[in-house]
Amino acid sequence: MNFMITSNPFSELSQFVPSIAMQLFVITMIILVVVGTLFDMIHKKNVKYFFENAQKAKKSASRSVNTGEKISIVFNTVTSDVLTTSELDGKRRIAHLLGMYGTIIFWITSVIMIFCYSTPSSVTPSFLPLLWHLGAIMTCLGGYWFWFFLRVDVAAEANPWYRVVKADLFVLSLVVTATFGLVWSYLQAVNVSGWDTLFLVLFIISNLVLFGGVYWSKFAHMFYKPGAAIQKKLAEADGSRDNLPAPSDKPKQFGLGIKREEPKHY
Repeated sequence: MNFMITSNPFSELSQFVPSIAMQLFVITMIILVVVGTLFDMIHKKNVKYFFENAQKAKKSASRSVNTGEKISIVFNTVTSDVLTTSELDGKRRIAHLLGMYGTIIFWITSVIMIFCYSTPSSVTPSFLPLLWHLGAIMTCLGGYWFWFFLRVDVAAEANPWYRVVKADLFVLSLVVTATFGLVWSYLQAVNVSGWDTLFLVLFIISNLVLFGGVYWSKFAHMFYKPGAAIQKKLAEADGSRDNLPAPSDKPKQFGLGIKREEPKHY
């Protein structure tokens, strides 16, 4: 197991698959993400909506926000809402952070090892494959925890965990890709001929589904979410509040019924 964790699976693979082929595959995946996101933007008109919403907000703003304040709002929003997902709480926040940072580590180390250390003679720094495996494990922990126990339709609506809809394409393909990657790396390390090839093929297919399915999945939401969070904070700062009423200064009155069970916020 120690050998597996510190072994670069792409370097081993280069004995059979040229390094340039692996690099072209990564470039293709990046192109698929860009093209899929552009089609998603055109179809759903997200950018047009954000732009028009920002224009409406300017007209209803009650105060002007200077450049320094805008920079502060953007910085605080990125560090709080985006990097630490402060809008979530408890188990959902932990699962989200595990999946998010695990995926980032998994992807970045994959690119580095494929483009810099994917030849049979390469000497890969041991921390890179260690981080690659750790990132994949974190992705699986966060993703499967969310899938089996924390999804709204499972935790709050009593739907079975195996119920799959189009909106689940992103999280499912993400955790399956990380899982197949780990299994492939293990089988390669212990030299299980045949099975390692099978899981390599499954790893490739799952990547194609993940990056090729951007238009149909929630993959593109990763790019929209920071922009939406920043726009919301700016709207609160200038008083436009996205044309919503200001919070009431009266005490909340829900009655005793709200205390019957703990609230679940999503």
